[in-house]
Amino acid sequence: MKKENIIIAAMAIVILLLGCFLIFSLSGKKEAPQTEKVPAGSGSPAEYQQRIAELEKIVANDPKNLQAWSMLANDYYDTDQPQKAIDAYSRAIELDPNNPNLYTDQGVMYKRISAFDKALANFEKAQKIDPKHLQSLYNMGIIYAEDLKKPEMAIKIWTRYLELDSTSPAAQQVKSMITQLKGAPQNPGAK
Repeated sequence: MKKENIIIAAMAIVILLLGCFLIFSLSGKKEAPQTEKVPAGSGSPAEYQQRIAELEKIVANDPKNLQAWSMLANDYYDTDQPQKAIDAYSRAIELDPNNPNLYTDQGVMYKRISAFDKALANFEKAQKIDPKHLQSLYNMGIIYAEDLKKPEMAIKIWTRYLELDSTSPAAQQVKSMITQLKGAPQNPGAK
């Protein structure tokens, strides 16, 4: 998969996460009280570093602030700090254990450090929470296709993806990856 596609997928996850938090915040569900204002998102390296520093202070003072932990994890994710992201996602998951997006984003970070078994476990947890969670299916397929060199598993997972979504731009990408896998020799390293 091209690096640009991974970046686009990561950006889509971040946007989806932020939307979920907005909906969560507006739903009237009680959260731990926020003692400090969470900084708004931005994109330059200096702005990321400033926001990370602010978020680190917030979670130090308010360790039950789900929104701050999630944003901090996402900023670590976006600034290629996988272990810090994994740790921050763990804290967010403790506060919101039924959020498939948190498991999926943490899984992507596990993939980044080549902990493929942990990444797959996270994607499977996301699927148990929400069997229609497309991003976890997408990422499971990536690990099987690219990292574990198990194209038959990738095809199986991506076929499930296409049962849920066959028309979006991401679905078109999945169809293309399946076609590529079907055209590639199976088990290229096998004797």
